[in-house]
Amino acid sequence: MSSYDVIVIGSGPGGYSAAIRAGQYGLRTALVEKFPKLGGTCLHVGCVPTKALLHTAEMWQALLHGPEEGIVCDNPRLEYPAAVAHKQKIVDKHAKGVEGLMKKHKVEVHKGYGKLLGKGKVEVTGADGAKKTLEAKNISLATGSEARMLPGLEPDPATILTNIEILNITTVPKSLVIIGAGAVGVEFASIFSRLGTKVTVLEMLPRLVPIEDEEVSKELERCFKKEGIRCETGAKAENIRRTENGAALTVTLANGRKEEMEAEKLLVAVGRKPNTESIGLENTAIVADRGFIPVDPYQQTAEPGVYAIGDIVLGTPQLAHVATMEGMVAVAKIAGKPATPINKNRIPGATYTQPGIGSVGLTEAQARAQGYKVKVGKFPFVGNSKASIAGHHEGFVKVVADEKFGEILGVHIIGYHGYELIAEAVAAMEAEATVETLMHTIHAHPTLYEAVGEAFNSVYGLAINA
Repeated sequence: MSSYDVIVIGSGPGGYSAAIRAGQYGLRTALVEKFPKLGGTCLHVGCVPTKALLHTAEMWQALLHGPEEGIVCDNPRLEYPAAVAHKQKIVDKHAKGVEGLMKKHKVEVHKGYGKLLGKGKVEVTGADGAKKTLEAKNISLATGSEARMLPGLEPDPATILTNIEILNITTVPKSLVIIGAGAVGVEFASIFSRLGTKVTVLEMLPRLVPIEDEEVSKELERCFKKEGIRCETGAKAENIRRTENGAALTVTLANGRKEEMEAEKLLVAVGRKPNTESIGLENTAIVADRGFIPVDPYQQTAEPGVYAIGDIVLGTPQLAHVATMEGMVAVAKIAGKPATPINKNRIPGATYTQPGIGSVGLTEAQARAQGYKVKVGKFPFVGNSKASIAGHHEGFVKVVADEKFGEILGVHIIGYHGYELIAEAVAAMEAEATVETLMHTIHAHPTLYEAVGEAFNSVYGLAINA
């Protein structure tokens, strides 16, 4: 039996970051991964490959609109298989990078399926069925999540897809129906619409990206419809079936009318479920809640010495950067180092559509529901010179603030590269800066992030370019 200070089960962003940090602290560390390559969902079938294809879509659109800026290319063509190969090249490069980091920080990697046996023991079953047991005083569960599937459906490589299968298709479909308008659904809508696919987005809730501020949802829907994406909210999909030409389904629209829809491909993007069913929780004191694991502020579970991080944690969003920070918190606690628990109100959200979305803190509706006297500042990108240069005037920056003290309660951005622009707001809120602090912060010109400064000035009606 091999003994360690820390065993991490799962090598996604949370898992490999926790393992690296443990190595940096001088702890003898093991990392267990069931798949042949390290990196988890985010690297292989999530964050990284989708953003690579989103970049391809952006480049393609820039080429098509090049003549407007004096760049003329006769008969441009999209070679989508090359785009998919480019995406895979990026993924493979970073997977090798993770392997290298394990060696650098003396983390021992065990390939196989990890299962808790209780009392600090982990059973690892290799691809050949061989079993071995590892032992540690501390275990960090980072087993991630997988796409939820609608009842009675199974994904396949040709027609009914999840985030995994759609990344590997080698032709741009003529038509695509997407069920679910969370981040995954709207990002794939943004990819394929810009590449020429006729896209329909179905969402059961009343608006797209329903966790975002309501005005952000409205703006994304407006932009999508302008682009030619059909958006049906308050819609229910049923009777999904495969056909000779793809997939068909019956959709009950918000007005109660039923409509038969057909498409070459169907993407199911209705959320993700935690991978906790077969990891040995029954051998511990951990009691899952709908598959999610309750933890204390330092990521400790009900089982002494066992921590949980990432998508399996109850009560925190399923985001790669959340998993990473939770891993840092858990390992710091294990190593006896200073640890600062996650502040759920300081977690940035990022959706990589065009226009892009970045958000942090309370929405306007949430702030009002919590009893705050709210002041809102809003600045449109139409008044930003860099947005004009980029040719993207869509969207705005919205600041939600406390009227009495100028506390920043939330910032919501939809616009060109909005997912990058949110960084300043996150740092400001983490530092407990006020609206006045950001008003007095000099923003370089011409930049997109000038719009953030203008939005803070707008809280008090003092924006210059609006």
